[in-house]
Amino acid sequence: MTERMTSEIKITKVTQSRVSEVNLENITMGTNFTDYMFICDYENGEWQNPRIEPLALIPTHPAAMALHYGQAIFEGMKATLGKDGTPLLFRPEENAKRMNFSADRMGMPLFPEDLFVEALKQFTALEKNWIPTSTGSALYLRPFMYADEAFIGMRAATSFKFIVMASPAGPFFSRKIKLYAEKKYVRAVNGGTGEAKAAGNYAAAIRPTEYAKAKGFDQVLWLDAQDFEYIQEVGTMNIFFKIDGKFITPSLTGSILSGITRMSVIDLLRSKGFEVIERPIKMSEIIEASQNGTLEEAFGTGTAVGIAMVEEIGNNDLSIKFPEANPVSVMVNDTLNAIKVQDVKDEFGWIVEAK
Repeated sequence: MTERMTSEIKITKVTQSRVSEVNLENITMGTNFTDYMFICDYENGEWQNPRIEPLALIPTHPAAMALHYGQAIFEGMKATLGKDGTPLLFRPEENAKRMNFSADRMGMPLFPEDLFVEALKQFTALEKNWIPTSTGSALYLRPFMYADEAFIGMRAATSFKFIVMASPAGPFFSRKIKLYAEKKYVRAVNGGTGEAKAAGNYAAAIRPTEYAKAKGFDQVLWLDAQDFEYIQEVGTMNIFFKIDGKFITPSLTGSILSGITRMSVIDLLRSKGFEVIERPIKMSEIIEASQNGTLEEAFGTGTAVGIAMVEEIGNNDLSIKFPEANPVSVMVNDTLNAIKVQDVKDEFGWIVEAK
């Protein structure tokens, strides 16, 4: 059963916002941070002292267990502005559920889902002026949890911090991307932590991604750990292929993250009359579809990137090219962006006002 917590969130306001120092219409995610952070402490077996306070450095003991044993997880989500200027969140309850899924896998305490959503609402409302208004831009929200107990020893920590911080962000990719099918390194294995949003998953991906970029590609196309044949993810994204009119995406088999954008795209495509199939996809199937002319589109999905259309996949010495036109990918991207700013009606009930 998910824990609940009804403690009032204490708010300490800044004397003056720094938002005037930043050009919100031309900004890269993760380079500028907003005025506030939300913090909650896990001590003596319970979450306590939820508060929003000015962004500041956090004192950390050198023996903090997250630094040694990797008990650290995070979420990613975005806030936008509605037509009347109200800050909007996209499916925050799903982030709360996934955060707790990750926490359970990593031996960490569950965070009350009602407090997660309420904290995001109050935090985002305070940061309203930091939300960019240009198309495809948003305020990127980063909830995370880590073990801060000072102890050297291999066991679950007993004290943790849950924090939310934010960074305004423009569109992640302004062009189509090139993928490199990795045949040496792996992202995750069944039974591992690939389906959790654990910090260590991303650390293991850094070196292979740098190798791919050195070869002229943008991201790694991750394959299965046993045969390097089945497609899993793209960089930090889920992946969709349109083959002979149908959309196919790898099924969630225990090593693939359950993306919130992924589940939203599946619902959206089906509502538009497209057939969407979740199943294992072999690299050889993509090659064959490319050769016989049935490979129509491909795109990655994720909170940070939104929809990233694929131009090419490098597979050993073979280059798999995609058609220039990506009509459905464009429709999906435009529709999601429009829902997030209330330019079209939210038929799915995804949008939550942050008042």
